[in-house]
Amino acid sequence: MTSAEPWRDPRLSPADRAEALVGRMSLEEKIAQLVGLWIGADASGEGVAPHQSDMMDHAPQWSEAIRHGLGQLTRPFGTAPVDPVLGARSLAAYQAEIMAASQFGIPAQVHEECLTGFAAWRATVYPTPLSWGASFDPQLVEEMAQRIGRSMRAAGVHQGLAPVLDVTRDYRWGRTEETIGEDPYLVGTVGSAYVRGLETVGVVATLKHFAGYSASRGGRNLAPVPMGPRELADVVLPPFEMALRLGGARSVMHSYAEIDGLPVAADAGLLTGLLRDDWNFSGTVVADYFAVRFLQTLHRVAGDAGQAAGLALRAGIDVELPTVDAFGTPLVEAVKSGAVDEALIDRALRRVLIQKVELGLLDADWQPLPDDVDQLRLDDEAGQDLALRLARESIVLLRNTDAVLPLAARQRVALVGPLADDPMAMLGCYTFPLHVGVKHPEYGPGLEIPSLRDALGPLVPDLRYEPGCTVTGDDTSGIAAAVAAAADSDVCVIAVGDRAGMFGRGTSGEGCDAADLNLPGVQSELVRAVLATGTPVILVLLTGRPYALGAEFDSALGVVQAFFPGQQGGQALAEVLTGAVNPSGRLPVSVPRDAGGLPASYLAPPLGHRSEVSSVDPTPTFPFGHGLSYTTFEWEDATVLGSPDTDLREPADWAVDGEVSVRITVRNTGHRAGTDVVQLYLHDPVAQTTRPVVRLVGYVRVTLEPGESAYATFVVPADVTSFTGVSGRRIVEPGDVELRFGRSSGKMVAAVPLRLVGAERQIGHQRRLESLALVEHGDALPQISEART
Repeated sequence: MTSAEPWRDPRLSPADRAEALVGRMSLEEKIAQLVGLWIGADASGEGVAPHQSDMMDHAPQWSEAIRHGLGQLTRPFGTAPVDPVLGARSLAAYQAEIMAASQFGIPAQVHEECLTGFAAWRATVYPTPLSWGASFDPQLVEEMAQRIGRSMRAAGVHQGLAPVLDVTRDYRWGRTEETIGEDPYLVGTVGSAYVRGLETVGVVATLKHFAGYSASRGGRNLAPVPMGPRELADVVLPPFEMALRLGGARSVMHSYAEIDGLPVAADAGLLTGLLRDDWNFSGTVVADYFAVRFLQTLHRVAGDAGQAAGLALRAGIDVELPTVDAFGTPLVEAVKSGAVDEALIDRALRRVLIQKVELGLLDADWQPLPDDVDQLRLDDEAGQDLALRLARESIVLLRNTDAVLPLAARQRVALVGPLADDPMAMLGCYTFPLHVGVKHPEYGPGLEIPSLRDALGPLVPDLRYEPGCTVTGDDTSGIAAAVAAAADSDVCVIAVGDRAGMFGRGTSGEGCDAADLNLPGVQSELVRAVLATGTPVILVLLTGRPYALGAEFDSALGVVQAFFPGQQGGQALAEVLTGAVNPSGRLPVSVPRDAGGLPASYLAPPLGHRSEVSSVDPTPTFPFGHGLSYTTFEWEDATVLGSPDTDLREPADWAVDGEVSVRITVRNTGHRAGTDVVQLYLHDPVAQTTRPVVRLVGYVRVTLEPGESAYATFVVPADVTSFTGVSGRRIVEPGDVELRFGRSSGKMVAAVPLRLVGAERQIGHQRRLESLALVEHGDALPQISEART
């Protein structure tokens, strides 16, 4: 380091180091820092991003692209199968060329997908986000994210494009599998845990898709979003706010959505006014792939690429991904012509350079090749164990009539269904084997991924297998053999559901939206035929969304739901079916009864539920939060800590700027250890705008031995009762409310009456965002202050 290179001086602040560069750079050098380059991207039409084959025609050649430097490298590991060690060495060579090509020697920031693990060949594949939500276990999700982040750093990757914080609004949307669930509190708390995991090991977490993407009309990918400001503020935005404040995310990816006619990529009110001015976000906003050009080609709010670039910069987008396009020559020309103010370039550049400083990329001793690269291994026993633990916690036992589960010893078991012997049935769309590996079958998945048959076979000696049908298509010729196998068995396990893919190449995944919530293909016909045999049937659903389980499925004695549980999902399912593992998952989405009605989450006011003024009953077969166990639990003695009215006959006071502590006793009354999930819901019977009948404001997992009991205590700040009032501002409104202890959103065990007292209170971004949940075993009561602030 010399005085001529102050940007490398660690004694200066990141902002000062960045500013030292801004003043020295030419326009071309500045703009080069605002783009990515997709190394080895596939323009064949079999891509991994929308309109990839159309958009890659604009990409420059390598030497030209790096002539003035380069902001980001796009997916060097996630584009084609590459040995991890060779990939890391190749990436280091790219970085050396980038640094040598420009006068400032600035390396590129490298990003990869990491939604279900580092999206690289031979990297551990973890369960999908819907499974994270089903676990109701943020701590385990954070542990997973830390491990993912460490593997990325070891390979030379700096930024992960995860988590997805879209709240599920329509299950027909193909990307439902990527979401954590239909409740913003669950999405926000679990998503924040994932962010903390990445950020604490030095990887930049990128929140996506900001915002509204999951609320498209008809559940169609990229379709317009018909959303009002209250739904946006109260349902869609809170998880992003939580992940920024509670998780510390340093990057945000805008969504493809247009909300009320305004594309988010051109929405300065959202990307600058809310995100930066109100929420004080200081990181980078990156474009979803090709989304800047989409302002011209799809949304048609720009006449050419230069106009699109100007709209995006003014709105607050800092980096164009995945490759050089509108932020290339079109933006250079727009600045030189005066159509785009160079100050907007400088604004974005400062954010980009500050982040590179924070990552150590401008330090004088930074080296492109990671330490111990020859020992790099992306899938090991520790990662597999973590994937297995999360898969176990995510499996949801929905029904267990006549205790048909766990499977009894010495039973003759028929295993049927198109997913019973398919390893890929465990994987979601953004896993490397399905996202990229399907285009390179000669490499194989690079991992051991047991199917359900592989895992169940050693545990069930007398196992007979028949596929019955395929996931898609109308061939019913195999159903007869499946029926015969079921009829000749003591019990039948039938595995049906989805095959994840991209843009129509699957039944779930990006661009794989559903017209209704019937099982794909002739799978429903297979299930009906097997049920008609009279053999006890256990329905196993391996899906990326909930499918309707109406009356025709009522005779299935057992129903088990798994949401793409990852490379160890087959083992986890086999363990649950045989009783080696006691299930503890809870539904992060409701399971509807009607496949044809408009899907609706539990977060609805009274008229959004069953009513006398409509012939359509939206009541789900299994509600949000539902899940069973192989043991039994009793909940009793719900109380408000510090209240003299232990009988709960009168509401206890709760200051509009304070908190309240409520508690319930949970007892394992069964004969085996198990985990219950205590859920706390808010009921607001009278408010100035319509409110959901109940909404989640807290939850905690309680693990107990037989006969053991524990207190589940929640410290709930009044801020979590807030909502967008008539004025359009977020308020805490005085009045009577209830905190309800529920086994699900549809099954409440106890209600604690409370009265919010004081004047109506307007609150903002600094409000308290989550409840504190505590589990206390034994006789000692939790020591919690009643009025802690």
